[in-house]
Amino acid sequence: MLSDQELLRYSRQILLSQVDIDGQLRLKGSRALIVGLGGLGSPVALYLAAAGVGELHLADFDSVDLTNLQRQVLHDTPSVGLSKVDSALKRLQAINPEIRLVAHRSALDEDSLAAAVQAVDLVLDCTDNFATREAVNAACVAQGKPLVSGAAIRLEGQLSVFDPRRPESPCYHCLYGHGSEAELTCSEAGVIGPLVGLVGSLQALEALKVLAGFGQPLVGRLLLIDALGSRFRELRVKRDPGCSVCGAQDD
Repeated sequence: MLSDQELLRYSRQILLSQVDIDGQLRLKGSRALIVGLGGLGSPVALYLAAAGVGELHLADFDSVDLTNLQRQVLHDTPSVGLSKVDSALKRLQAINPEIRLVAHRSALDEDSLAAAVQAVDLVLDCTDNFATREAVNAACVAQGKPLVSGAAIRLEGQLSVFDPRRPESPCYHCLYGHGSEAELTCSEAGVIGPLVGLVGSLQALEALKVLAGFGQPLVGRLLLIDALGSRFRELRVKRDPGCSVCGAQDD
C-alpha cells in the first residue's frame, strides 16, 4: 500500500485517471535499469526517482568531468571527479528517500549485463556507444525485457521503445543493423544541452507508461527530433523476420 507520505508526494500524478492509485502502486513495485548517467540518463533518473519507481538500478563506470556539466544536470560542480553513480546516488536520495537505489559502478560485461537486466522490469539505454546499445538490446531480447532507447547528437534526437513481449515489436537491431562506420559521440560532434534533456524526459515518460500501464508507448514507432527547426517526425518501424537478434528468438 501507499503511505500517507507517498499519497501526498505523488498526489499530482495520482490525480490523473490514467495513473490513479493502481498505477502508482505498479510504479512502486517496479524496477528499472538506467544504463548511462550522462546527458540522457540525468533527466531519466531524476524523473523516475521523483515519480516513485520503487527500485532504480544505476549503471555507469565513468566519473564526472567539468565538460559534462553543460548537459548532465544530475551532477554538479562539487561532484567533479566523483563516480557518476555516487554523484547520482547522492542527488536521487535527496530527491526521494522512499525509493531503493542499486549501484553498478563497473563496466557491465556480458554476464553482469545479463544479470542486471534479469533483475529489473525495464531497461533504459542512455548511452552514446553503439556497441553498448547492441549489447543492451541483445540482453533485453534474450530475457524479454522492454527497452526504452534514446539518442541525441548535435541538434538531432531519436527515441523508440522495443518490447520483446509483443510479437509485433522490432528490436534495436531491426532498426539500426550493425550501425554506422562513422559513429560519433557527443565529445566529438557536440550536442546542445536542452536536447538531451528533452530526449531523456521523453524516455522517462515512455518508461512510466510501460511500467504503470497507460497510454501508447512508442513501440514500432521511431520519433525523430529536429531541434534546429523545432520539428518532430514519426516513422513506423517493422520487425525484421530475419533479424539476427530478435529473429533468432523465434527459432
